[in-house]
Amino acid sequence: MFRGLILGSLLLAMTGLAQLQAAEQQIVHMVYFKLKDASAENKKKLIDSCKKYLKKHDGIVYFSAGARAEDIKETVSIQDWDVGLHLVFKDKASHGKYLVAPTHLKFIDENKANWEKVRVFDSKVDAD
Repeated sequence: MFRGLILGSLLLAMTGLAQLQAAEQQIVHMVYFKLKDASAENKKKLIDSCKKYLKKHDGIVYFSAGARAEDIKETVSIQDWDVGLHLVFKDKASHGKYLVAPTHLKFIDENKANWEKVRVFDSKVDAD
């Protein structure tokens, strides 16, 4: 009986820990832009706009934006994009707030005219 209580308590604690860890998973938000006009000037303009509007959102633990490394041509590398945006949020709630934030919406409004294609990849990752 006592052993059963200990095992039951241990399983309950492990389940609670797993739920807590799942709730704390970080969200990786990768966005790849194909520009209508992919001049060096327009790539820089989009990267600068990412930094201006998207870098300082609450809950971001990592930010970067940059042009595709055109000198790297691995056979498995996708080449049909010009600028990448990489964000890691501390949790799903932070990601959700970012999506509707006025500065995020302003970024979209000011830049979308030069987007030929935008692809977004979101994934959950452990923080460790």
